[in-house]
Amino acid sequence: MATAPWFVISPNTLVSLIGLIRGPDKTEPTPVEDWRTAVIDVVIPAFREQDNIAYTLSSLMTQSMQPRQVILVDDGGKDATVARAREFAQANGMNLTVIERASSIGKTPTIKRQAREFDSDVEFILDGDTFLESPDYIARCVQELYQGVGIASACGTILPMRMRDRSEIEYSPPFRKYLAGRPYEDPFHEKSSLHHLWWWITNTYRDCLYKFLQRFVYLGQMVFFGGITNPVGCAVAYRRKYIKDLFDRYEPLFGDDLTNSEDIFIGFALNNEGYRNIQLQDVQARSEEPQVQKLPRQVYLWSSSFLQSCYYFDALMRSPFKAPKRLWQRIKRKNSGEAERIEELRKIKEAYRQPFGEAHTRSSGRPIGWVIFMSAFEKIGFPTAMIILILLKMWEPLAVTIAAEVLLSTFVLTLVSKGERLRGFFNALLVTPLRYALMAWDVVTISRFAIDLWITGNRKWRK
Repeated sequence: MATAPWFVISPNTLVSLIGLIRGPDKTEPTPVEDWRTAVIDVVIPAFREQDNIAYTLSSLMTQSMQPRQVILVDDGGKDATVARAREFAQANGMNLTVIERASSIGKTPTIKRQAREFDSDVEFILDGDTFLESPDYIARCVQELYQGVGIASACGTILPMRMRDRSEIEYSPPFRKYLAGRPYEDPFHEKSSLHHLWWWITNTYRDCLYKFLQRFVYLGQMVFFGGITNPVGCAVAYRRKYIKDLFDRYEPLFGDDLTNSEDIFIGFALNNEGYRNIQLQDVQARSEEPQVQKLPRQVYLWSSSFLQSCYYFDALMRSPFKAPKRLWQRIKRKNSGEAERIEELRKIKEAYRQPFGEAHTRSSGRPIGWVIFMSAFEKIGFPTAMIILILLKMWEPLAVTIAAEVLLSTFVLTLVSKGERLRGFFNALLVTPLRYALMAWDVVTISRFAIDLWITGNRKWRK
């Protein structure tokens, strides 16, 4: 997740509206595998998460579907993360495997190595600063993952972590066992008032952004195309074999330089093969957000990774130009009766079925390619249009454009903020200056990508 659509009525906003109006694929799935028998390994990439790790592990202990084992990968943080994790595991009887690195090598190698070194059916990635709020988060993700062989990843809704979320976990039975009667004070309470102010600003902005994207834009994409461009990487279930095959293919080409955000590259690569990334609306997790001063770097990582993935998966992004070919092929199959005969012969039904393989992507594109193309168009197009209006001193059209965009965004956010619409309305207005400041920062991101692509030739993209 990077930025909300910027156009007054953006292409992706229209697509989401059309999808929600049209409704989902009505095919009833008949999966051949039973999701209840899936073997799950939880992998926790952590770097200096000593203040969060007990909360993360506590949220795992309360899950209705328990993993076979939990693998904590400490990425050279050299703090108390491992010690506290081991203490928690011993107090709660958790099957915890700890991997300690001498120095930091990043999250991408963690996902890759665990996909290769373990034999689980599902590799569940849970960041060390993320807590599963819904007790059935893992169960629902695995259940949906097994609704079709074409589903490669599943995640829930992600929202910012708040102090009251931490307090609730502190009173959970696993956390009380970990404390063993000792007095406890959350380290977050000891942070300065200024720190909490910056954190509140970020949480307010991210709460608006995440709700707008996940409850409206991504929901419409899910209904229309059966998937989204990429999973939210802080709490996601992958089919381990698909991830292993992905790294086996791309490691010889890129090493671990899978763009500036590994989950975006992985999502694009899975879509390129014809797999789907799905997001659920009925379960959610909470993730710690950075202070507002660190937002520009994180937005840069997400936005640049999106542009870099568009470059690597050019055939996927060009899918709209191949739509006439797909339409003509579908008409021919329908007129010949071939589509109906194939559907009758299928014993296993799957919604949003499409052929697998990169060859099909190059030949005919993918429906989800519409989202990628339009996202790239609006990411570059709207800031460019704003700059032109400023250079030409067209202040009235500029003011009208901004006012219309703000009104539409505020209306949508108010609509999706069920149970707290008044708060959603005022928060949407409150974060508007920050949202536009980050849009201006996106111009820097686009410029850096253009320099990498056409001037320096730098392709070693890795956060």
